Amino acid sequence: MRQVVLDTETTGLEVEKGHRIVEIGCVELRERRPTGREFHRYVNPQRAMDQGALAVSGISDEFLSDKLLFADIAAELLEFIDGAEVIAHNAAFDIGFLQAEFARLPEPVRIGERVRVLDTLALAREKFPGQKNNLDALCKRLNVDNRHRHLHGALLDAQLLTEVYLAMTGGQGDLGFAAGDIEFTPVRATADVGARPSLRVRLADAAEIVAHELRLQKLDAVSKGKCLWRVELREPAVA
Repeated sequence: MRQVVLDTETTGLEVEKGHRIVEIGCVELRERRPTGREFHRYVNPQRAMDQGALAVSGISDEFLSDKLLFADIAAELLEFIDGAEVIAHNAAFDIGFLQAEFARLPEPVRIGERVRVLDTLALAREKFPGQKNNLDALCKRLNVDNRHRHLHGALLDAQLLTEVYLAMTGGQGDLGFAAGDIEFTPVRATADVGARPSLRVRLADAAEIVAHELRLQKLDAVSKGKCLWRVELREPAVA
């Protein structure tokens, strides 16, 4: 299975207000092993950085002024993620911004038709209910060294999230077994439990994740910031 751990940095937090991507970082996994392939680009957003975003990432308007536009790197990015399971922390945020960028292209692309999405924030909330589950908190809890993370950076955060994901889901990627190394012998159950239909698991696609995020934003606005589902999304580390 091919997976791509992805993170973005943006000019601000609200895609519906026209905020744009300024940095994209991706790490490729095959059979839960990093392949060494990475994708990292800074992007000229054609708008100013919010002060809050500048404080978090350290990415300035001046630094971005000579960088390529998203349209210039879109084909390369799509080739890197196409057909993979994309792993992101608070996936609605990153996928929402990616979908908005791809929608601006002369030939728009629907991300939900090209990738599957796994949200590690949802995974962490299920595994560690009632606890902080931003990237820094998970690194501390799972003994992932993030001492060099002084500012948010898309590639750095994707690399850290790779370690967090593997640790959080059992760490099987570190056992040293390559695909095909082990032969499995099927075992017939001794108890007759009757024929059972296979359980079908349907993950939300990217479009559904974006729609969910927009719905939460509306609930948050109506409740004047008291929407419980948004509590952890207000933690300082949106990654």
